[in-house]
Amino acid sequence: MTNQAIKLLLLGEVGVGKTSLARRLVFGTFDSSYKATIGVDIFDFKLKAAVSGLLVDVNLLIWDIDGDYSQDIYRHIYSAGATGALIVSDVSRPLTQKAAVDLWGGFEREFPGRPAKIVMNKADLLTSPASTLMPAAIGVDFVWTSAKTGYLVLDAFAEIARHCVARGLAL
Repeated sequence: MTNQAIKLLLLGEVGVGKTSLARRLVFGTFDSSYKATIGVDIFDFKLKAAVSGLLVDVNLLIWDIDGDYSQDIYRHIYSAGATGALIVSDVSRPLTQKAAVDLWGGFEREFPGRPAKIVMNKADLLTSPASTLMPAAIGVDFVWTSAKTGYLVLDAFAEIARHCVARGLAL
């Protein structure tokens, strides 16, 4: 069970920080200048995931997908063969939380049995937790992150990788 490859979709509305999360993970950097992704950017990152007491080498193929697709993304070639998904929202923009919950539901329908997790990004901007608990209120699993500071970025990717490998979903 070594050298597992995972196709991970990075989904969410425009401007929620999908590319910033991927760049923080892969390059350890944050760039505050915003450049929208057109189509898809693919990142490659290797990590070790603990599965059933073993450390497994995982090659994450991160598909950072343009935020303009909404639910249509699940009918697009970019989604074909997805192993799992991180669905990103911006804690300072409540509408992106609703969109993330909707995308999560779509992923659950289109890819049953494959793990997806909502990422509440930009935690460094958080001023009122009560305004950012939509996923928790409806029972959807989520994690706080900050691409700017690096807060829990590796953890979010490692957790979804672990779930994919544990379910035998590697490519």
